[in-house]
Amino acid sequence: MRVIAGSARRIQLKTVEGLDTRPTTDRIKETLFNMIQNRLAQTSFLDCFAGSGGIGIEALSRGASQAVFIERERDAAECIRRNLKATRLEEKALVMTCDVLAGLERLEGKGYCFDTVFMDPPYNMEWERKVLEYLKDSPLIHEDTLIIVEASKETDFSYVENNGFYIVKNKEYKTNKHVFIEKEAK
Repeated sequence: MRVIAGSARRIQLKTVEGLDTRPTTDRIKETLFNMIQNRLAQTSFLDCFAGSGGIGIEALSRGASQAVFIERERDAAECIRRNLKATRLEEKALVMTCDVLAGLERLEGKGYCFDTVFMDPPYNMEWERKVLEYLKDSPLIHEDTLIIVEASKETDFSYVENNGFYIVKNKEYKTNKHVFIEKEAK
């Protein structure tokens, strides 16, 4: 796994062995960032269920001004820190070692408002639903925030409209998909 483009281009990233992480492949990461590249310059990026941090690091490398990584597993969070150091992006990042919902709660009231939220939760456990339910009334996002969820192809997102969101785009791959979600305009 490597950084595809930007200031840290071609730098190899470490991954955590033995954990249930599924690093996003370089090909899928490149497709994803080609779709959102125009939204990254000088923005704030939140990487939930961050694993080894590859997605948030790619966002920083491509011009995001800051990224917050939330990862529950200590070994994975330490891997993110090592990857940030290797890419020389650690000054633009905050790594939180905690459950995602606890991390979101801790971030509230500290001036954070994210332009892009990426989450790659464990598949088929409805974590994306819990995070979206939390974010629907949270000051951590604004009406133009783009939320991207990496999920299994079978994951149902029919509930998002009931939470004040709508699906902008769905991009399917062989085994999973990216769902692009934004808040309904009030």
